[in-house]
Amino acid sequence: MRGADDEPGNRENDLPEARTGTRDGYERLWTPHRMAYVKGEGKPTGPGADDGCPFCRAPGLAEEEGLVVARGKSAYVVLNLYPYNSGHLLVCPYRHVSEYTSLDENETAEVAALTQTGIRTLTEAYRPQGFNVGMNLGTVAGAGIAAHLHQHIVPRWGGDTNFMPVIGQTKVLPEMLEQTRSRLAELWTRE
Repeated sequence: MRGADDEPGNRENDLPEARTGTRDGYERLWTPHRMAYVKGEGKPTGPGADDGCPFCRAPGLAEEEGLVVARGKSAYVVLNLYPYNSGHLLVCPYRHVSEYTSLDENETAEVAALTQTGIRTLTEAYRPQGFNVGMNLGTVAGAGIAAHLHQHIVPRWGGDTNFMPVIGQTKVLPEMLEQTRSRLAELWTRE
């Protein structure tokens, strides 16, 4: 939806509450889904697995609903609900632990293997020019959900950090999360 679509005289949006105001020459990029993130919806109420942890909840849902891309024995891969870029993956152990040093050998190995497969799959699907891969351990280190360990795999392209996130606090993503999940899950099975 663009701001011009909400101008007075547009019969579809002729109600006063549907207008964005006086025409100012700017296009509008509406991201209403971000309001849930801004309000903190879906955030755990505490540090426990039973406190609404989305990383404990996601593997119990159907792949499409939970945005799960791949499942292993002790870890799984899910799309980030609020991605930095298209294809932003999270590799999570099923077990609710907050410390990397709390993973056992099998969990550590599977998180690493799923990370490698994620990079290969994203490379085939999107041809990024690079990746950011890593974990934010603890709230002060930037972890949005510090109670459940998760590793980020963020595909990167030259120029993807443009003025939109800096000035407009908005990310421009070229496809819906459901499309991204479907594309990556299909390619993952070929791996």
